[in-house]
Amino acid sequence: MINIHDRLLIIDFGSQVTQLIARRLRELNVYCEIHPYQNVTDAFLAEFAPKAVILSGGPASVIDEGSPRPPSTVFDLNVPILGICYGQQVMMEVLGGKVESGHGTAEFGRAFVTPAAEKLILLDGWFKDEKEQVWMSHGDHVSKIAPGFEVYGTSPNAPFAITADTSRNFFAVQFHPEVHHTPNGAKLYENFVKMAGFKGDWTMGAYREEAIAKIREQVGDAKVICGLSGGVDSSVAAVLIHEAIGDQLTCVFVNNGLLRQGEAEEVITMFRDNYNMPFIYADERELFLGELDGQSDPETKRKIIGKLFIDVFQKHAAEVGGAKFLAQGTLYPDVIESVSFSGGPSATIKSHHNVGGLPEKMGLKLVEPLRELFKDEVRELGRELGLPTGFIGRHPFPGPGLAIRCPGEITRPKLEILREADAIYIDQIRKHGLYDEIWQAFVAILPVKTVGVMGDGRTYDFACALRAVTSVDGMTADYYPFSHEFLGETATRIINEVPGINRVTYDITSKPPGTIEWE
Repeated sequence: MINIHDRLLIIDFGSQVTQLIARRLRELNVYCEIHPYQNVTDAFLAEFAPKAVILSGGPASVIDEGSPRPPSTVFDLNVPILGICYGQQVMMEVLGGKVESGHGTAEFGRAFVTPAAEKLILLDGWFKDEKEQVWMSHGDHVSKIAPGFEVYGTSPNAPFAITADTSRNFFAVQFHPEVHHTPNGAKLYENFVKMAGFKGDWTMGAYREEAIAKIREQVGDAKVICGLSGGVDSSVAAVLIHEAIGDQLTCVFVNNGLLRQGEAEEVITMFRDNYNMPFIYADERELFLGELDGQSDPETKRKIIGKLFIDVFQKHAAEVGGAKFLAQGTLYPDVIESVSFSGGPSATIKSHHNVGGLPEKMGLKLVEPLRELFKDEVRELGRELGLPTGFIGRHPFPGPGLAIRCPGEITRPKLEILREADAIYIDQIRKHGLYDEIWQAFVAILPVKTVGVMGDGRTYDFACALRAVTSVDGMTADYYPFSHEFLGETATRIINEVPGINRVTYDITSKPPGTIEWE
């Protein structure tokens, strides 16, 4: 993007919590990006020009042949560097220290670090109680620090838990300060960026201005169509782009037959009543459901849906006078989850219809003004743009819609059952005043039938699972702790009011290890 801000580079070695580093930095109004280590070349570094660098954790062992390494030129940038867990170990290995495995020095979970030398600027505000709780997750350990480094903190199994070469502003910690199990970890990041000279001026107001300038520069006088789902992401993208280019934008709302109960009518009414922008309603239910008939593999379903969306957008692009651009509400978590840190498909969590699901020859260039934002930042931008508060607070709804809440084969009867159950569940949440406490809630209809008894008769109907999670950005999540009374009342309503369901379960899986959606 047109970026007038200092930038911090996070080099990712595959840690499951790397995105939390970015969240901590964004909270400090510092612009940062995560890039897989193998993409960080000398040319990339020259173009990105980071003001500071963070080396993430990762599952590999620096002892193994071919283990991930940052380019050696990173250490010649003359900028502050912070290594975390694997990042510490690879820093020591590259700069002349030594890493060993085993010997009873592994640490997993909570640990306590105590100071080992004079005050370090990175640790300003730490050790007020003589020790700090941290979260460790390492099997290997640093056995010899690199020349120029000193020890500033130790733990029982990590004698070099905190090290630094203050002459070069190189810092390295064995623990993970980004997770909430390191209670004072945010302070460490605050100290790091302050020491690096970041002004903390990356705000949504600034982002809005820069994004508008970038959209105008990218699009020129061409026409743009926006794939509008009615959710927060695509709606914020549409309003932002319309502010940039006016009636060069046409919004296309596709009814793919996978929407929730009453959703098509709600979206149409909201946009036609509140926003003065060109709007097309595309009823493509038969097309999508026909192509999905008989398909049960989740990745196949996502790919089919992604391709059909593009086909529909291309059709309407021609109708509006040859639009050359397609606008989408792609977010940073979509990008992170769709790209393996190692560059290969093996570690990809799932394809997103607006990232991994796009055909290679689309015929339209992408405009993705939210691609660098987390979900809560999109909501903040929505408030900056003046979208209604109630609308900004809507729960996320995935682009593939109910297709990924219907594991197994999709059928029209199953979708109708799912819509009715989901509507009751959300109604219950609203009636109990819980909607705004929950990040996302939905029903998934399971690909199994169970035996039940209703009245004096036997039933053999579908089971469903309720899902509700709390989260900040969708990258990690915990299940919402409903009362048993709420769950019992909701289950009773669904079973009594929805023909086709005779069993209700509640999903208490966190993310990770699960994902928020079922597919």
